[in-house]
Amino acid sequence: MALLLDGNQEAARRKLAEVDYSLQSFTDEVSGRRFAEVSDAAAFTGGRSRGWGRVYVDLSTPIRWSVQVPHPIADENTERVGAEVLRGEPGGVLVLAGAHRNAGKGNAADVAHRTDSVFHSVIDELIKRKMPGVQLHGFANESFPEFDVVVSTGAGDRAVADARLLSKGLRAADLEVCQAWSRKCKLSGTSNEQGLDAAETDARFLHIEMNRGIRTNAESRSEVASAISKLTERWERG
Repeated sequence: MALLLDGNQEAARRKLAEVDYSLQSFTDEVSGRRFAEVSDAAAFTGGRSRGWGRVYVDLSTPIRWSVQVPHPIADENTERVGAEVLRGEPGGVLVLAGAHRNAGKGNAADVAHRTDSVFHSVIDELIKRKMPGVQLHGFANESFPEFDVVVSTGAGDRAVADARLLSKGLRAADLEVCQAWSRKCKLSGTSNEQGLDAAETDARFLHIEMNRGIRTNAESRSEVASAISKLTERWERG
């Protein structure tokens, strides 16, 4: 992944093939930009899919930021929001987990709370490069009925200014936002492993929780993605 982030696609393709990963590129019809797709190729080479996820890298410009989806399907439509965010502004990486969070035994597939996963390893590489990231989660409406969205900086406080900017955009869309850096909020992600990693490295990290009402409504999902894209636009400018 480091080779790919550095722009060396052929060397990255060779190294990824050694661990049964494929590297393909395509033009996204919505954004018109070129992307690389890193995916588990084990199922195509005689093995079984390992649920190790996918990574999408914008090839149109140097990489500046990431959007992370640790619980696709389980946190319904967070993967759709992630795709919209990736398309919104250049310079992004989408890191997508490859298994339902309840797959396997215990929390074996809950990559937001483990460090021994491809998901965490890719994000760790991004964090080492001081790239800001936003991680998308979902909650049931009844879990926190007072709010539509919870915005948190996780275990650290490096991204408070970013969190304020994002919250402003979400409130402009008439969403009720719990701001975890200024009050006590449920679901603030302080034990999130990628957030802990970012805090140790003094990298900017945002943990976003969206209620089910937002995630099941296409217009609301787009409003959230648009608010995040205003932030990633700033990140893309450096």
